[in-house]
Amino acid sequence: MQRKAIDQLEALPTGNPLRSKALNVLSSLRITLELKEDIDEEDRGLIMRLSPIYLQRLAEAEQKGEQKGRDETTVLYEQRLAEVEQTRLRERQAVIENLLRARFGFLDESLRGVIEALLILPPEEFTPLLLELSREELLTRFGNR
Repeated sequence: MQRKAIDQLEALPTGNPLRSKALNVLSSLRITLELKEDIDEEDRGLIMRLSPIYLQRLAEAEQKGEQKGRDETTVLYEQRLAEVEQTRLRERQAVIENLLRARFGFLDESLRGVIEALLILPPEEFTPLLLELSREELLTRFGNR
């Protein structure tokens, strides 16, 4: 009867919640039987029959753990990339602000209005513009965005 029940359980689809719960119970049963001091032939047979299920369950748990670990690593990696990008943007903004101050002696609201548009450009493009264009040219070109 036990063998028939195990066979039926193994026949259930992998995603079936009943299968998952039953496998947990059977894995616990196998461990309990192994820990018994006086194991009879029937229990040995049941342990042998449950061993592949137990090993499969361990492999599934390990795989889920690895996937969860990969998922967590991916999230941490993406968060770190976002932090690095934010740092780069802040540094780029500071460079633009410093160049504007050095060039025009101050940084008023009109000049602050060009910063966002300049942040989109790579440094090799915005640096010459900041050094060569007049205040009016900068405001005309980038101020109305």
